[in-house]
Amino acid sequence: MSADSLKREAAARALALVEPGMRLGLGTGSTAKHFVALLGEKVRGGLDVVAVPTSEATRAQARAEGIRLATLDEYPELDLTVDGADELDDALNLVKGGGGALLREKIVAAASRRMVVIADASKRVAVLGAFPLPIEVVPFGLGATRRAVERAIAAAGASGTLGLRNATDNTPYLTDGGHFVLDARLGRIDAPDALAAALATVPGVVEHGLFLGLATGAVIATEDGLVTLGDL
Repeated sequence: MSADSLKREAAARALALVEPGMRLGLGTGSTAKHFVALLGEKVRGGLDVVAVPTSEATRAQARAEGIRLATLDEYPELDLTVDGADELDDALNLVKGGGGALLREKIVAAASRRMVVIADASKRVAVLGAFPLPIEVVPFGLGATRRAVERAIAAAGASGTLGLRNATDNTPYLTDGGHFVLDARLGRIDAPDALAAALATVPGVVEHGLFLGLATGAVIATEDGLVTLGDL
């Protein structure tokens, strides 16, 4: 079975958690895209829900699917967010932000009673860090912020290289909020709590891609079937 088919299986399992009247957070990325498509089918069949998207790309897809959309100003508390992850461990610690939506994804996840991650088996790891850790920063003072981020990484006991993410035209990649992204290639993150705390103290850092204590459950699609972690 292809990776894309596995992602769709995980999305279908998460869709079973959706009940009429729910306020949903809609994630961003290739796996979350399957969930939005499947949710759209249910909505067109009569399911009444309202959703807050985590990116402009997800907003456009959800609108095209006919899903009723809202903002966190209108619905500051959500029942369930379904999103993908670039990495997750068995304690439901995540690395997210490969698609550049980490800030809005974290805001929406934090506003949700439950966050369920959907992924294929390749995203499950014993130790976080093989996937580059995205760090969203303001463009102003980039050089100073970058040096401070490097010091924070070292203080947390990690090491690696730090690079500015570029768009396809080789200009700096811009998030939906108009920020840059630094990708930290660390290899492994042995102390994610310490690294998250260190990065949070750096002026100029808007958000980082370590999602700790936010996911309540996960659905992982493997060649042998679906595996669940945490509470769904």
